[in-house]
Amino acid sequence: METGGIDSSVPHSARIWNHWLGGRDNYAVDRLVGDEIAAANPHIVDIARVQRAFLCRAVRCLAEEHGVRQFLDVGTGLPTVDNTHEVAQRVAPDARIVYVDHDPLVLTHARALLTSTPEGVTQYLEADLRAPEAILEGAAGTLDLAEPVALILLGITAHITDDSAYDLVGRLLAPLAPGSFLVLCDDTEVVDPAAMREMIRQWNEAGDNPRVNRSPAELARFFDGLEMLDPGLVSVSRWRPEPSPFGEPPLIDDFGAVARKP
Repeated sequence: METGGIDSSVPHSARIWNHWLGGRDNYAVDRLVGDEIAAANPHIVDIARVQRAFLCRAVRCLAEEHGVRQFLDVGTGLPTVDNTHEVAQRVAPDARIVYVDHDPLVLTHARALLTSTPEGVTQYLEADLRAPEAILEGAAGTLDLAEPVALILLGITAHITDDSAYDLVGRLLAPLAPGSFLVLCDDTEVVDPAAMREMIRQWNEAGDNPRVNRSPAELARFFDGLEMLDPGLVSVSRWRPEPSPFGEPPLIDDFGAVARKP
């Protein structure tokens, strides 16, 4: 079934993720596949939601503590609650945000992202992580790349299943000004390896955008030459979590960090 040029009969990775986050921008086939994957690996729904909470804490930290006013969010996916511009502009109404995705479905929903405070700017760019120079060229229409930028890559490097992922991230970072930041996380096989491998198998069989899990050591390579903020590369549930009377949150199979470009 085609809906505005979108095939609603084929499961779609962005819509499956949207379903796990409790969003409404998905079809029955996405919910079916998403529920099958979640049945095999119940952790995946927690990962989706904890990763979103990590985004909120990282963006708030950079805006509040480090004065960052420019954010380049690559692979943003479908809009849901607490998008990057909403978190940043609560702290700094003049923040400027560029969202990047290569997916026509996301473009269809871009109007939900293209909102901003009067003082700030929120823009959307259709481009692919595999073309970093095109991303930077497009983003330069909204962001001043001579000033610090927070580059956000959440759950996207897993879609580059070979070592070219490191080169692509490096090419995005290289032109950014000193004082810029990298916010990056992706799935691992630390907590429940069998379940995470099964998740990848099912995802790659059913989805339209293959993924790979990386070890924490492999994820750390993305931060070579950068200065990690405390607590370093950790399960994102434990990256500066909100205080809780119940102690530390449980580990999840998604590790990430926030790091400064010297």
